[in-house]
Amino acid sequence: MGSTFSDILSSPEIQAFASGFPVMVLHLIATFVLLAAGAVVYGLLTPWKEIALIREGNSAASVAFGGVLLGLAIPLAVSLSVSTSLRDIVLWGIATLVLQLLAFRIVDAVLTGLPQRIQEGEISAAVLLVAAKLATALVLAAALTG
Repeated sequence: MGSTFSDILSSPEIQAFASGFPVMVLHLIATFVLLAAGAVVYGLLTPWKEIALIREGNSAASVAFGGVLLGLAIPLAVSLSVSTSLRDIVLWGIATLVLQLLAFRIVDAVLTGLPQRIQEGEISAAVLLVAAKLATALVLAAALTG
């Protein structure tokens, strides 16, 4: 006795997917918008212009900015995973970005001289900056699950 196509479409699994998939896509879009906004704000806050340096072929700036994107994405991903609604994602996402951008500014201030070294293309400075930013991202992400 085989199932009809209608039986398959009315199965609980297909119904759950049909109702859940659009919500998931909306939550993903919101999170990617937050990530892009965080990257733009970070770019405006930094004393050096990483995108311009990257366009000029500065590898250190590319490594540093890649670390920023990962550092912003980690707590946003955790925020996405623990949130239950679009409003939840936006509220926690904004809170996460504000805290992470503040942490990034503190890291930049503590690790003085790194912006100049990154502008000069020094990869070791960029790697240290990335490590510090990823460390703060991981701690913030853990705090979200607390």
